[in-house]
Amino acid sequence: MPKNLYGVTGSLLLLFATYCSVLTAADWPAWRGPTGQGFCEEKDVPLKWNDKENVRWKIPLENPGNSTPVIWGDRIFLTQANTDGGIRSLLCLSRADGKLIWQKDVTYGEKERNWNPNWYANASPVTDGQRVVVSFASAGMYCYDLGGKELWKRTDLGKWEHAFGSGASPVLYGDLAILWCGPNEKVGRNFLLAVNKASGETVWEHDEKVGSWGTPLITKIDGQDQLLLSVVPHLKGLEPATGKELWHCDGLNKYVYTSPLFGNGIAVSMSGYTGAALAVKLGGPGDITADRLWLHPVNIQRVGSGMIVGAHAYMVEENGVPHCYDLKTGEEVWKTEQRLGGGTTWGSLVHAEGRFYILMRDGRTVVLAASPKFEQLATNSLGPGVGTNSSLAISNGEIYIRTFKHLWCISSKK
Repeated sequence: MPKNLYGVTGSLLLLFATYCSVLTAADWPAWRGPTGQGFCEEKDVPLKWNDKENVRWKIPLENPGNSTPVIWGDRIFLTQANTDGGIRSLLCLSRADGKLIWQKDVTYGEKERNWNPNWYANASPVTDGQRVVVSFASAGMYCYDLGGKELWKRTDLGKWEHAFGSGASPVLYGDLAILWCGPNEKVGRNFLLAVNKASGETVWEHDEKVGSWGTPLITKIDGQDQLLLSVVPHLKGLEPATGKELWHCDGLNKYVYTSPLFGNGIAVSMSGYTGAALAVKLGGPGDITADRLWLHPVNIQRVGSGMIVGAHAYMVEENGVPHCYDLKTGEEVWKTEQRLGGGTTWGSLVHAEGRFYILMRDGRTVVLAASPKFEQLATNSLGPGVGTNSSLAISNGEIYIRTFKHLWCISSKK
């Protein structure tokens, strides 16, 4: 069976293999899309919209959530949870009009620590066109077929206890579904779990002392499949088939909310809440801290994940200030203190048609040129009173925006 291996070199998306079903350009099957790094190769992606213009449809959501929708064929999969997380749900919606096809609810009777009583649907689902795997944190990991039939569940993964909740989404690799379990702040385990995606049976586990929120990245490095995991104080590379650690690089020192990035032989990892960011040239085994290209002990907060495009790394900090760094030196290129629209964001960058799309917490989407020359191309509002902590998904030239109260389909197609 082919494995799901993706890498990014320069601004080109190199697709090395697909899921076991045929992945088309129109599918957005996982957190941050088919590459796990936010790249979209589609054309005719809308540049401008508002709450009336270029809205194909808008549907109400019964409960909020911070997760991103994933799309396969004519179906959208999305998670939500009621207040205090007593009911956590996977929704299957029609791509044509957003109507509900089926909904699977999981009940959880215990109290789970969280920063906000509405933040119990943070992880995005993942699908290979045959099954959908979803993490409901302390309530367990579940797998359904595309008709909504439960195939397996894992409710033996322990209680996840952290004041800021959880955030990592499951990823698929060949026959495996891999989940970064946690974080646990004082008691309990922080561990990578790989299960057989057909049966849910454990294949391997890998323990860490400290947890984080970022979804691991699976990519190909020097012809070898690797899983990149960011966890204080390390960025690590593991063998995804076995969980064996291959290398580590030190430098992370605070909460890690973002996912790792990889391009041009270089990996980038970023701490949050005034923590450090680093870039390291990959290729050697063991402790590769000496191969670090740069370390930024800068006093900023990073929640959403950035991107590597060409010779530069891009990110937007929580307060809306965008950054472009030289990938090899870490030098700031944009040198702007301009806050995008004056707002804040927890969204991760999405790249399409030479543009970056970033979703702000007030529902506006800011569009920037994906270039070392700073240029803001558009600011698109969904009207007053909108809130979101999510990121965009793009499929078949359409943009899907999950807010606390609605799911929007944005399209310029006539």
